[in-house]
Amino acid sequence: MEEAKEVRTNFIWDLIDEDLAAGKNGGKVHTRFPPEPNGYLHIGHTKAMYVDFMTAERYGGVCNLRFDDTNPAKEDVEFVEGIEEDIRWLGFSWKGGLFFASQYYEKCYELAESLIERGLAYVDELTPEQMREYRGTLTEPGKNSPWRDRPAEESLRIFREMRAGKYPEGRYILRAKIDMASPNINMRDPTLYRIAYKKHHRTGNEWCIYPMYDFAHPIGDALEGITHSLCSLEYEDHRPLYDWVVSVCGFENPPRQIEFARLNLTRTVMSKRYLRRLVEEGYVSGWDDPRMPTLCAMRRRGYTPAAIRDFIERAGISKADSVVDMALLEACVRDDLGRTAPRAMAVLHPLRVTLTNWPEDLFETVLLENHPDHPEMGTHEARFGRTLLIEREDFMEEAPKKFFRLKPGGEVRLKGAYIIRCDEVVKDEQGNVVELLCTADLESHSGTEGAARKVKGTLHWVCAQDAVPFQARLYEPLLNDAAEEDEDVDKKDFISRLNPNSLTVLDGCMGEKWLETAKDGDRFQFLRIGYFCKDPDGFVFNRVVGLKDNAKKK
Repeated sequence: MEEAKEVRTNFIWDLIDEDLAAGKNGGKVHTRFPPEPNGYLHIGHTKAMYVDFMTAERYGGVCNLRFDDTNPAKEDVEFVEGIEEDIRWLGFSWKGGLFFASQYYEKCYELAESLIERGLAYVDELTPEQMREYRGTLTEPGKNSPWRDRPAEESLRIFREMRAGKYPEGRYILRAKIDMASPNINMRDPTLYRIAYKKHHRTGNEWCIYPMYDFAHPIGDALEGITHSLCSLEYEDHRPLYDWVVSVCGFENPPRQIEFARLNLTRTVMSKRYLRRLVEEGYVSGWDDPRMPTLCAMRRRGYTPAAIRDFIERAGISKADSVVDMALLEACVRDDLGRTAPRAMAVLHPLRVTLTNWPEDLFETVLLENHPDHPEMGTHEARFGRTLLIEREDFMEEAPKKFFRLKPGGEVRLKGAYIIRCDEVVKDEQGNVVELLCTADLESHSGTEGAARKVKGTLHWVCAQDAVPFQARLYEPLLNDAAEEDEDVDKKDFISRLNPNSLTVLDGCMGEKWLETAKDGDRFQFLRIGYFCKDPDGFVFNRVVGLKDNAKKK
């Protein structure tokens, strides 16, 4: 991992400083990143990842990677491998070790039996509907289940029979015995175990009962010696249950749970459940569709790890929920690619230009810089000839006064080459402009004394004989402008607000010959157009983000 730059402190680190000053945990800081392998990571998870790994790094500690795989119905080894790849891509490593909640199943089961024996858990047989009825509301307390006082011996027998597979799903559950009148609904005898005849991606069919996340998670933290359990704000109301579990299970020096606001981003959905719906119902091509907020999609689109980490730092770590504008993420990507992406010439909507005073069989080699600010990035060659292609929007037949691109009788310089003048416009039978007949000022090459002659416009171009055809895919946010941008966006009917212009496919684009060497994942700034990344799906370039001036035009 590249050496991280110094970042400003935050309230989490202030709290950890207090713990260290008080001599807690022997001066150690040990964190963990605990994704559930039921989908691919998205940009929201990056904030949690950043907090967990950077906190450990800041204090000279270590961070574990632990997959909280307690729901076999939705988990898969594909997601495990994808998450590991995403973490590595962002430059983090799990120096504390790789773990799975499933490796603690036996220990969780032993602790559950102990709770039953001590009267702190019981086997219940309320139906889900009855559970909701008995649970109460935010303003009214719940009421005890008729089976809450079931003898411990009977609960223990049934629990063991549940493990042995003697009962169907839904017949019994194991509940903690805490307080049905608690103002915190999470403490009203929460479920600890349920029956599920689902094959697990690691344990196969060994188990048919599975611990709930709120039971297995704190146990995993405690067993791994985690000092600070850092999680998003949605788990704040679960903290009393977290503390109850590690306390009644007898763990000394239990982890301290600290919550921070999750990352909410405008014009997208930030829920794996709804992202899964987009994939399964065919609204996108897959988890790595470049319109998705998943890390694998951002990687495919051309976002860089440095830009994403910069975005998390700029967005900040706080306790208060907020919504971050997508423009900030795009700005971080643009800043990074502006420094690192080589320049190339391409036209998305080609318009033919013929230089009438240039011989058909004559070609001149033009030397182009790969980056104007980084000569160490080198140069590449392009051929200049009689027939060229320019961007269609760079010509206007009836141009306004301040239009400094090509127009009838007007002059522009072609990047790295000559000044040309438009003499004649050729149209087809429908009146569409199909070709421009131009004259080159042969004394005006940018690499000669003739470069002293100035014109206001400079255009990019592609030699028609060397042009490399490609498909360009242009992206906009998933949700349209009318989308209500708040943290609950994924709880609403987001499908009706999907942006119909989120993907535009352009065929027949043309790039300079140098682009033939592009490998999958290579990023370029297409001059005057935007930043693009070579896609694995054929000779396709995804637009990563537009240029600043393009953003202003909109």
